[in-house]
Amino acid sequence: MFLGITNTPRDYAWGSVTAIPELLGRTVTGAPQAELWLGAHPGSPSVVVNPAMVGGADTLLDWIAAEPQDALGADRSGLPFLLKVLAAAAPLSLQAHPTPEQAREGFEREQAAGVPIDDPARNYKDPFPKPELVVALSERFEALSGFRPVAETLAEVEALDAGSGRLGPLAVHLQHGLEDTVRWLETADSSAQAIVQAVSDLAAALPDDALTPNTATVRDLTSSYPGDPGIVVSLLMHRVTLAAGQAMYLPAGNIHAYLDGLGIELMAPSDNVLRGGLTPKHVDVAELLHVLDFTAYPAPLLAPEPVDAGVERFAPDGVGFALLRVTGDGRPVGLGSGGVAPLVGPSIAICTAGAVTLVGATSATLLRQGESCYITPDEGDVTVEADGGSGLASTVFIATGA
Repeated sequence: MFLGITNTPRDYAWGSVTAIPELLGRTVTGAPQAELWLGAHPGSPSVVVNPAMVGGADTLLDWIAAEPQDALGADRSGLPFLLKVLAAAAPLSLQAHPTPEQAREGFEREQAAGVPIDDPARNYKDPFPKPELVVALSERFEALSGFRPVAETLAEVEALDAGSGRLGPLAVHLQHGLEDTVRWLETADSSAQAIVQAVSDLAAALPDDALTPNTATVRDLTSSYPGDPGIVVSLLMHRVTLAAGQAMYLPAGNIHAYLDGLGIELMAPSDNVLRGGLTPKHVDVAELLHVLDFTAYPAPLLAPEPVDAGVERFAPDGVGFALLRVTGDGRPVGLGSGGVAPLVGPSIAICTAGAVTLVGATSATLLRQGESCYITPDEGDVTVEADGGSGLASTVFIATGA
């Protein structure tokens, strides 16, 4: 079965007013639209377009709860992912996610302490990790992700300081390592606060043609979150610019913040976020420091693997999910001769350009730009075909198991 699903975008303040409506072909309301959730997460389960197809269930969560197995006995209840369209027009919080062991321990600890699940100060809403990947849809998708080598940051700090001596304490902490530096900045004593102000002042004084990606980030963050320690933490991180179609993977412990752009995001269906700044939401410094991986890695870009004509697969190791991207040039093809998307278990597809026909073992469906559907496991691998001579280039993303 191909079950049409939709949802109402989340109106977080950092969201773009136009990007998601334009992608989905909906009316721009003037309010921010930050994330469109496609899945069975109870925070915003997908809405079933035609409830009569599934016994009157209004949401994907309701249907799965009522019928956790399909007609062949395959399990629907363990949907291992949450698919999102994300549109950032302002920075998201500086954050990291726990490992499976950290998530389980933190959840049990807060349960034992009697912290309500809906308490804004609760860190662990569930006992699961939250690895995630994002593929850029906009021409540019801007983010901070992961710590860069200390030597790179030290060189930038020295250049920014320009002999003023104001950043000397920051250089000293960096020489003691990333963990020492982040711990000092996040605990925000008077010396750390002075460094935040100094970095902000020095970046503001730079001429525009002297800005680097990281000092430009400092300037932007200062205007949105003056005095926040995340301003200086951003200097320690990779400033990543994804072109349309490029992707990155954010494993457990990776410190990151999306800054601007439209993308497809796929993650485990968890809501465990440890924040370190750049937000009015709850920040738990001690817990953030507990989950952070302070290893300096290269920028975490994720290359897809080709699996069929026009079919690519983004699949980080060991996360239990994968994202397929299927593209076409708009020329019609004969039934069954299009690219084949290999699916594992229940899957969700969204068309982001043109129109496609999805052909499974038992049925088929047409998806136009902005439309999405849930695919039951009995459809098996799905053939993705251009829509009958529309002439439009097409792109469909399919979240599936791994």
